[in-house]
Amino acid sequence: MVQDLGRLKETASQTAGPYVHIGCTPNFAGIAGVYDADLGVSMVNDQTRGQRITVRGRVIDGAGAPLKDAMVEIWQADAAGLYNSPSDRRGIADPNFTGWGRCPTSADTGEYVFETIKPGRVPFKDGRLMAPHITFWIVARGINIGLHTRLYFADEAEANAQDPLLARIEHRNRVETLIASLEGSVYTFDIHLQGEKETVFLDI
Repeated sequence: MVQDLGRLKETASQTAGPYVHIGCTPNFAGIAGVYDADLGVSMVNDQTRGQRITVRGRVIDGAGAPLKDAMVEIWQADAAGLYNSPSDRRGIADPNFTGWGRCPTSADTGEYVFETIKPGRVPFKDGRLMAPHITFWIVARGINIGLHTRLYFADEAEANAQDPLLARIEHRNRVETLIASLEGSVYTFDIHLQGEKETVFLDI
């Protein structure tokens, strides 16, 4: 007699709803006492090496409206191009730089803001140097799987022209969706989820 294995049905997937902020950014959600500060809110201290910059922008839907309940995480190298990770064996990263940040978009303006440093260049898998960049991960209601993209810097035109990933983008007019504009020490990087200005997202 064949035994009935009683297989369970696959659980339905869900988008990142309002509870994502309660779990990941409780202070932002008005829940005190879980952490002194939400994880990822501070990336630098007064001893961090490198050029201090501010990165700010909005996550914009297909209708052109900013999402006011999205959450953005970033991951980047330090000023010397080293990651704060045991898998990076090229050297020791700056111990005063976390390399990782998390920020919910503002309920008022839909804006995210990171105080960080300009990253150094890191090698591509074939050894070629990539342009300085910051990796972004975005979640929000309506997004089934977190979206990955990159920010490149407008004032790194020469390095951008040599970047192996940017070179692989078939429709060259879309490269601009990955370039952050610069004013003073502030880089602005709006992420468009859909529409004519849709940001290039990466399958990683």
